[in-house]
Amino acid sequence: MPRLKLHWQILIALLLAVMVGSIASKESSLLGVSLLSILSFIGTMFLNALKMLIVPLIFSSIIVGIGNLGSKGNLGRLGTKTLIYYLFTSALAILTGLLLVNLIQPGLIDGEPARNILGLSENTESVLARVEDRGPADVIAIFQRMIPVNIISAAAQGQMLGLIFFSLLFGYFINHINDGPRETLRNFWQGVFEVMMKMTDLVMKFAPIGVFALVAKVVMISGLAAFKPLAVFFFTVLAALAIHLLITLPVILKLIAGVRPVKHFQAMSAALLTAFSTSSSAATLPITLDCVEKNAGVSNKTSSFVLPLGATVNMDGTALYECVAVLFIAQAYGADLGIAQQISVVVLALMTSIGVAGIPAASLVAITLILTSVGLPAEAIGLILAVDRVLDMCRTSVNVFSDSCGAVTIARTEGEETLLTK
Repeated sequence: MPRLKLHWQILIALLLAVMVGSIASKESSLLGVSLLSILSFIGTMFLNALKMLIVPLIFSSIIVGIGNLGSKGNLGRLGTKTLIYYLFTSALAILTGLLLVNLIQPGLIDGEPARNILGLSENTESVLARVEDRGPADVIAIFQRMIPVNIISAAAQGQMLGLIFFSLLFGYFINHINDGPRETLRNFWQGVFEVMMKMTDLVMKFAPIGVFALVAKVVMISGLAAFKPLAVFFFTVLAALAIHLLITLPVILKLIAGVRPVKHFQAMSAALLTAFSTSSSAATLPITLDCVEKNAGVSNKTSSFVLPLGATVNMDGTALYECVAVLFIAQAYGADLGIAQQISVVVLALMTSIGVAGIPAASLVAITLILTSVGLPAEAIGLILAVDRVLDMCRTSVNVFSDSCGAVTIARTEGEETLLTK
C-alpha cells in the first residue's frame, strides 16, 4: 500500500487537530492525565528536535555549498556575477516582505497582539525583556556580532550571525589549501551534511504528530479564532511573493537583460508548474535547465553553472517567507522590533537562505534560528506549519523563476544573444 506523502499527512493531522481541539476542553484528560499537558509535551519535543538540528545543519550545509562552489574553479567572473545577482534579488525579496508585514501587521488583531488568540504561552513582558536584551544597540552592533570571540560560545548562545559568517569563510578557504587536506575536509563536511539531512528527514516524519499537538492545543485554548491572524499572515506572504514574481524580477529582466517578461514567463511555464507541484527547486532543476536552454536560448556553459548553484543558494521566496514569519510572530507577542533589530532579521534571512534553503524543511530550521537570535520563542512554528504547504509551493515557484531570470540576465551580460531577445 503506497504511503501518503508528507504534506497530505500534515493536512490530515491539521484537520484532526481542529476536530479534537473543538470537541475537547482545557479540563479534558486522557487516562487521568490532562490532555492539554500531553499536547504541550509532544509539541515541545517536536520543537526541541528542530532546534537540535540548527547548528550542525547550518555549519555543514554552508561549508559544503561554498566549498563545492570553488571545486571547479568557478569563483571567477561568472561566479562573481552569479553571486551578486542572487544576493541582490534575495535582498529585494526580503525587503518586499519586510515592507508588507510592517504595513499589514498580520500579528495584530484590532490593534492588539494576537498572542492570546493564537494560544501562545509566553507572556509579552518576558518576550520583550529577551528581545530588548538580545537586540543590537545600533546597526553597527549587527556587524560586530558577525565576528565572534568564541565560535562555540556564539553558537551555544544563539548568536547565529557569527556562526554563518565563520562557515562562509571556512568553506571559502577550504579551496585554498593543498589537494589532500582539501579533499579530506570536503568529504568530511559532505558526510556531516548528509547525516544531518537524514536526521532532518527523521524529524520531519514526526511533523504530522507535532502539528497535531501544537494546533490542537491552540484550538482547545482559543477556539477557531486562532485562524484569523494565520489567514492574514497567509495572504501577506502571498502578496509579497506576487510583487517579487510579477514586478521586481520582470523589471530586472527588462532593464538589465532586455527581455520581455511575458515571453520569459511563457518559456518557463513548464518549470514553474513543476516547481509549484513538487515544492522542490532541486527536483525541478532538470526541467529548469531544459526550459532555459531550449526555450530561452541560454548556452549550456552559463546555465549549467548558474542554475545548479541557484537551486542551492538562491531562495528569494524562502528568504522573504522567513522574514515575514519572524515579524509576524514578533507582532503576535507584542514585541515591536526596532530598525536595527529588523535589519538583523533581514541579514539573517539573507544568510540562512544562502546556506540552508536547499535542504528539506529548510524554512522551519531557518525561522527557528532567526527567532532564537532575536530572543523570540519558537512555539509559533507549529501554527505556521498549518499554512506552510501552500506557501511552500508558491515560494518554490518564485525561487525557480528567479534562478531562470538569473541565467538569462547573466547570459546577456556575457554577450549571449538569447532567443527571447530576437
